[in-house]
Amino acid sequence: MTSGTNAIAHAVEALYAPDASPIIDLMAEEGVRALAAALPDVVADGANLDARSRAQYGAWLCGACLGATTMSLHHKLCHDLGGTLGLPHAPTHTVVLPHALAYNQSAAPKAVAALCRALNAGRLGAPRSLRELGMAEDDIDRIVEVTPADPYANPREVTAEGLLPLLHAAWSGRPPTP
Repeated sequence: MTSGTNAIAHAVEALYAPDASPIIDLMAEEGVRALAAALPDVVADGANLDARSRAQYGAWLCGACLGATTMSLHHKLCHDLGGTLGLPHAPTHTVVLPHALAYNQSAAPKAVAALCRALNAGRLGAPRSLRELGMAEDDIDRIVEVTPADPYANPREVTAEGLLPLLHAAWSGRPPTP
């Protein structure tokens, strides 16, 4: 489940990447649609070859988006959380994605609104907080310091003031807020 959400994150950020194109937009939207539709069936029955095939199709499209565009805040945060704190890769992406989408909502409203509706990973048993992944609350300040120091392109400016509430919500498992 979390690996599927990690793949979806590639397509999500491609939708508001500065180097996106209409073809990437189509691939990203189709990848998210296909993978989000297949994941519940894969989680329910991992031996379901039709569901796994549909998930593979969506994951491939999402991965192609990663290779063709620039990633943004979501990936920067996850790389900092994993690299600095040793948090697990795919589960970290799963927890942070809805919060990064909410953060960027004002700068990329069309992309974010459509994607937030499709992403409800908690119902599939995925982790919902960074605390569940072993992150200490004291580490939030460390990540807030590291992330803006070497920023990725992002539709909304990445600031410590913006990151603090995002990371507190992601740490505690509260719903994301713009």
